[in-house]
Amino acid sequence: MCHLFAHQPQRDYESQTRSLRIGGHCTSIRLEMAFWDTLEEIAAKENMSVGKFLTTLYNEVLDHHGEVNNFASLLRCSCLIYRSKSMVTVPEFKATVTPILDAAE
Repeated sequence: MCHLFAHQPQRDYESQTRSLRIGGHCTSIRLEMAFWDTLEEIAAKENMSVGKFLTTLYNEVLDHHGEVNNFASLLRCSCLIYRSKSMVTVPEFKATVTPILDAAE
């Protein structure tokens, strides 16, 4: 099991700080590259830049909860939700083998 986690690319868990403007205020967010990659994928699916997507998400959370606590953690959890929803579960294919009977049997 540790092989799965230990052999992932180091780039995925290196962090990067990005600056953006939300609600007229400059801020910076530090996330691991795997999360930035996922946010870029989500934003592209929504035909938005990452900055526009983050601003939209921030404003929706603000409207819903009245405040935004720990936005970076919210982004990480959002990425996990997105990844879990986008995974397609395919049942394992198990072929049923029917024995061929010999005419002599």
